[in-house]
Amino acid sequence: MKKRVSLRNPQQERWDFQFRIKILVGVIAVLCLVLLIRLFWLQVVSYGYYHTLAEANRISIVPVVPNRGNIFDRNGVILANNTPTYTLEINPKESAPVDQVIEQLSHIISITPSDKKLFHKLNEESHGLAPVAIRSRLTEEEIARFSVHRYAFPGVNVESRLIRNYPLAEATSHVVGYISRINQNDLDRLDDEDKLDAYRGTNHIGKLGIEAHYESLLHGTTGSEQVETDSSGHGVRTLSYSAPVAGTDLYLTIDAKLQLAAEKAFGDHRGALVAIDPKTGEILAFVSQPGFDTNLFVDGIDQEHWTELNDSPNKPLNDRALRGQYPPGSTIKPLMALLALNSGVRNADTKISDPGYYALPGSTHHYRDWRPQGHGLVDMFLSIVQSCDTYYYSLANQLGIDRMHDFFNHFGFGKKTGIDLDGEVSGLYPSTAWKRKRYHQDWYTGETVISGIGQGYILVTPLQLANAIATFANHGVMMRPHLLKSMRNPQNNTLTAIQPEVVATIPESDEHFNIIRDAMVAVMKPGGTAAIAGAKAGYLIAGKTGTAQVIGVKQGQKYNAGQTSEFHRDHALFVAFAPADAPKIAVAVLVENGGHGGSTAAPIARQVMDNYLLGLPTTAIKDDTQAKDTTDQEASHD
Repeated sequence: MKKRVSLRNPQQERWDFQFRIKILVGVIAVLCLVLLIRLFWLQVVSYGYYHTLAEANRISIVPVVPNRGNIFDRNGVILANNTPTYTLEINPKESAPVDQVIEQLSHIISITPSDKKLFHKLNEESHGLAPVAIRSRLTEEEIARFSVHRYAFPGVNVESRLIRNYPLAEATSHVVGYISRINQNDLDRLDDEDKLDAYRGTNHIGKLGIEAHYESLLHGTTGSEQVETDSSGHGVRTLSYSAPVAGTDLYLTIDAKLQLAAEKAFGDHRGALVAIDPKTGEILAFVSQPGFDTNLFVDGIDQEHWTELNDSPNKPLNDRALRGQYPPGSTIKPLMALLALNSGVRNADTKISDPGYYALPGSTHHYRDWRPQGHGLVDMFLSIVQSCDTYYYSLANQLGIDRMHDFFNHFGFGKKTGIDLDGEVSGLYPSTAWKRKRYHQDWYTGETVISGIGQGYILVTPLQLANAIATFANHGVMMRPHLLKSMRNPQNNTLTAIQPEVVATIPESDEHFNIIRDAMVAVMKPGGTAAIAGAKAGYLIAGKTGTAQVIGVKQGQKYNAGQTSEFHRDHALFVAFAPADAPKIAVAVLVENGGHGGSTAAPIARQVMDNYLLGLPTTAIKDDTQAKDTTDQEASHD
């Protein structure tokens, strides 16, 4: 068998080898070219982009939150400020399970069930991405106890921070308001207003009152700190620092002493009081009773306190001075008399006969006076002093609702005053056009008649009532009611005063104002409906009482406060200004279900005026609503 012998071809092998070498060199060349192109792209074309990314990895921009501006009263008394406090905070990202941590912490520091509920609520809102306070306002002893056990609680720290403080809390709750944690609605609103960047690092925002209305002034301007960080994200050094600008300090027109005096005078009654300087429109006192502790809201109110406030039958969260709407009752009679003089329908000497009721021609329905036996012959002076209903029933019928609507509109009825607070309501003064639009019905004469004594559809806020009586005291010059008196610039410490603003001037003769003013002065004298409240006053007071029905009383029935549930009793009202010949203060008082204006609301106003003009202390008025008995009346009794 022959053995096969393979023949080599060196030339072919060399050619194959050289071919493979060329392929390899070509691949390497292509790869190098790709690498060079990529390198060119990264180093030259995309230099700016990647340089920025690299700097961002190395440098962090930390927002520096400005100190919020303080709020003072007109005399420099602190109404809201920032106080340092120590807070125990848990960072859920770095700690053990939070329930376990809280349980262990509760053996060292007092943690209440309310603290736990609030923590879980805030932790849920932050989605576990930020440290959340489990206890605020730690004592030095608590800080020392935690420091000893600090090693056992990773992710738990004691932080020092400024916290908003309201020294007068309940007394100024509705006017100063409060701040609270920023929620998603706030973030959405700030985003819409293109203000989100200004609030980076800020946890709180104004929610109510002055804190909300002047949020942009109080917040200040956020600063920034450029920090170099290591690979772990920890700061190494500060590269640059832009200081924040503190918020503006605000000085309000409120007199804190007067505010506290008014609150004390109310005692346990529900209601509202607004006191104004008629010459400037400055609000001297703005009370809504009861109030609430605004400090509860700063870090988020817990469920227990929220339920207590929200479910209270006294409704402390309602701002009665700004948003409460009530029939004005007989407090509008001085303006009705002014309209009678203005229109020439009656003069001061015109007398009507009051048998104790008024009846429209051809009708048997009696619109009853608060005095069943009547007042006899009544002129304008006596109609105000004794608050004669029959006089104003017939006057309203003579004037007509549309003329009354137009005149009262000049005094601010049925429209907002424009005060520097959010959420004001407009009240209502009806007209034939309004009823046709609202109810698609004609206006009835009987509705005009009861409008003459401030009943029916008419609704006013205590603020509107105070603004109207201040305008009257100012002989028709209406000033814009306002709460901001001046602002202090934190950068140069300069104080800028807010100038009074004239809203309108009502053309009316001084003689007419003086005729009615003299009658209002007599209201406070023996024989007047507020004689007891006006007794032994050290200055001249011009006032008018009012009582507004909450429920209707049918003809033939008698109203008996003692047999009526508390929340169905009449409201007590009173308006006044003093000194009557040179007014420095105008006041409107409403006491919900307080009964008679002369015995319940007027004493509160008297004490407030005594405090402001004479510096006298106040005491809580007594509840007389059950002691007063009833008269056979349909709409008003003073």
